[in-house]
Amino acid sequence: MGRRWRDGRGKLVVQRTDGTSVPLSLEIATSYRARTKGLLGRDSVDGAMLLSPASGVHTFRMRMAIDVAYLDRRLRVIAVRTMKPGRMGLPRFRSRHVLEAEAGVMTGWGLTVGAVVDVEAEGGVS
Repeated sequence: MGRRWRDGRGKLVVQRTDGTSVPLSLEIATSYRARTKGLLGRDSVDGAMLLSPASGVHTFRMRMAIDVAYLDRRLRVIAVRTMKPGRMGLPRFRSRHVLEAEAGVMTGWGLTVGAVVDVEAEGGVS
């Protein structure tokens, strides 16, 4: 069930635990360069950024606090944390992908432990 996306844009659909879904704008970072850069140097993000593969993140040199959701290989949320700039997040053992967004937005999207997401890449999956 390995997923391989390419760097680019797409849509993130959050399947909430109450049965509803929320579509969001998504940036996809799969290359080493794109994952390393992530949200560094930005003051905001439209929607979310998916880092894949990833099991942990840091916020060194970041300008803003972020919400971080750790996803397992089935794209189920296994943990959600808010991180201030200058922090090192602990890697999550079962995490295969990480979503990043502006601090405080994931709860409103219903992105909580147990929620499942779908990723629809503009260029498809390789």
